[in-house]
Amino acid sequence: MLTSLGHPSRPRFLLRIVLPFAAVAVTLNVIAAGFLYWSTAEADRISTDRQRALVDLVISQLRETVAHDQESVTVWDDAVDGVRRRDLGWIDVNLGSWMNSYFGHDGAYILDPHDEPIYASIDGGAVDPTKLYDIWSRAGPLASNLRRRLRDVDEEGISDQVLSIGASDIAVAGGRPAIVSVKPIVSDSGEIEQVAGEEYLHVAVRYLDGTLLQELQDSYLLDGLRFSWDDAVAADEAASPLTGSAGNVMGYYIWRPYRPGSIVFGSVWPILVGLFVTGMAVLSVLLLVLRRRSLSLNRSQAEIRHLAWHDGLTGLPNRVHFEHRLQEAVTTAADRDQTMALLYLDLDRFKEVNDTLGHPAGDMLLREFSERLRRAVDPADAVARLGGDEFTIILRNVDSEEAIEQLCSKLVESARHPFHLSNTQIFVGVSIGVAVGRAGEVDAIDLTRQADMALYAAKKNGRSGYAVFTPDMETLLTERRELERDLRKALDLPEQFQIHYQPLFEAKSKKLVGVEALLRWQHPVRGAVGPDVFIPLAEEAGLIDRLGEFVLRGACIAACGWPVETLAVNASAVELANPAYAMRVTNILLATGLSPNRLELEVTETAMSDMDGVSRANVAALRKLGVRFALDDFGTGFSSLGRLQQLDVDRIKIDRSFISGFGSGNGDEAIVRAIVDLAKARGLRTTGEGVETAEQSSFLAEIGCDELQGFLMGRPLSQDALQDVFFSE
Repeated sequence: MLTSLGHPSRPRFLLRIVLPFAAVAVTLNVIAAGFLYWSTAEADRISTDRQRALVDLVISQLRETVAHDQESVTVWDDAVDGVRRRDLGWIDVNLGSWMNSYFGHDGAYILDPHDEPIYASIDGGAVDPTKLYDIWSRAGPLASNLRRRLRDVDEEGISDQVLSIGASDIAVAGGRPAIVSVKPIVSDSGEIEQVAGEEYLHVAVRYLDGTLLQELQDSYLLDGLRFSWDDAVAADEAASPLTGSAGNVMGYYIWRPYRPGSIVFGSVWPILVGLFVTGMAVLSVLLLVLRRRSLSLNRSQAEIRHLAWHDGLTGLPNRVHFEHRLQEAVTTAADRDQTMALLYLDLDRFKEVNDTLGHPAGDMLLREFSERLRRAVDPADAVARLGGDEFTIILRNVDSEEAIEQLCSKLVESARHPFHLSNTQIFVGVSIGVAVGRAGEVDAIDLTRQADMALYAAKKNGRSGYAVFTPDMETLLTERRELERDLRKALDLPEQFQIHYQPLFEAKSKKLVGVEALLRWQHPVRGAVGPDVFIPLAEEAGLIDRLGEFVLRGACIAACGWPVETLAVNASAVELANPAYAMRVTNILLATGLSPNRLELEVTETAMSDMDGVSRANVAALRKLGVRFALDDFGTGFSSLGRLQQLDVDRIKIDRSFISGFGSGNGDEAIVRAIVDLAKARGLRTTGEGVETAEQSSFLAEIGCDELQGFLMGRPLSQDALQDVFFSE
């Protein structure tokens, strides 16, 4: 009975429990094994793709690095002089072997203005310059393209980090893949005249195989990295194409990629075979682990993409991303017949923050300003950082220009609020240039150019404000460039400049005690150009040092033979910030024979209040020599009567605006009396400017003003006229 009942139970057990369970178990394990295999392959693929992206990124950055390395020697006055003299010894040390020993460049060549090689260096050693022809098939077109851009004065791509334009590509040099980069050898001071397009060129070659392969393998764990001219790879290898600018494939980097999925799969498979019953649980855990690793790889790949499109400091879109989004916005605006706007923003006084508090404080300021921009604009609009302290905002589907101006006012006001950096309050500002792309008239290049011109206009108008582009801005910018060009030419033709001298009289005796040197520019076409026009232009164009030296030298020569106690010469804040200024003044005094205690340098109160360490050192050195300093146009800048006690000067010149206001009931007499009394208490001399009436002269003499200057007693005169009127016997 038991036997008859037991036998029928086995088939039922097998059929109803064991077989279905076994079938389900096998099916689930097959499915799990298949899914595990797929996850393994996917993880391997993502890891390989990430390494390919890493290789592409490294090669792309290497091209920029080679060009940046070149700028350390090509943007240099000494380099221009060295190649012009064709001093091959100097060239070899500074432009050849240096590039190999310090930067690891494999080759360096120097081309003259006719693209003829005058020097060549391979692996740090000078060789026959004709070796250049080995790479000329690629370097030649790059040099030609660069010369065309130089002749066209094309400055696209120049920024705080990129000092000169260049051309580079990936090419085959000497049967090896290499980066070929061409840079012009140009003046860093701008004082060496060069014909655009006829500069000497520096060609750098960096091979992309050899030692570079070992560096990449060690730095980025690219196992077995090698270079091949074709993409024939083994089953366990991956390849990444090396492409030139035109998209042509030069060859392939091949390596054995790290395969995390395969490694994990190989370690867990024996356990799954041996533990069939518990394998389902183990498999689930392993799948979860693999999934997490896949997600981690995806995140890493996303981070690489993010770094390529975003600024590392602020997290904002970078220049490349901005250009892409601007083109998208322009296309959308044109398709939908919408109006858009582009804002260029530049922080005011950002350089002073870096110079005084250091770059970490500057970085904190940039991050905080970026957050303020994000909060101020609509999420649909695009904020980007182009580099340095330059930002942009793309406004889509703008309702009206009033809305743009409201946003600009909001941004300007936001930047005026103090920035709290390391327990220090920093006050800066922002200048904004706006270009509006109206429906049907939107072009990315024009918008960029117009916004840049509007930004220039905003800075010209006093900074911490905004300007919307108008057609006359382009005309004004063109006129400014022409005037700057004429000013540069005039410095080489000094007969256009004349130094006039305005007499300075003792207040009570009316005795001539000094003269102030004033520069006049007689333009051959424009006529007389006022100092208020060409002096700021000279400061912006980097010409003020030459202009100031011309005036100081001419005035010292003239004053040597005059029986006056004081020769006053204006000194720009830009000149004072030059580390060589004190030495330049000293050399002029020695060369002309003028006694230092007869020279008085006039500086505006704003410049004296905002002096950095270099300016203070120049003032201290010249005062020690005996040179005196006067505070010009007192009352028109940031100084107060209290602030006057802290300024290191010998004389203050009371601005003509106070003196002309005598008798108007505005209290100017009381202000001037207070200035004179405070100056006496501080042991300073005072000079009244713009004296035009006898009443003004009498009042100033009565309250104790020391010297007077103005049309009442003498207008500015040429050297000969001054000699005839005051010094002729």
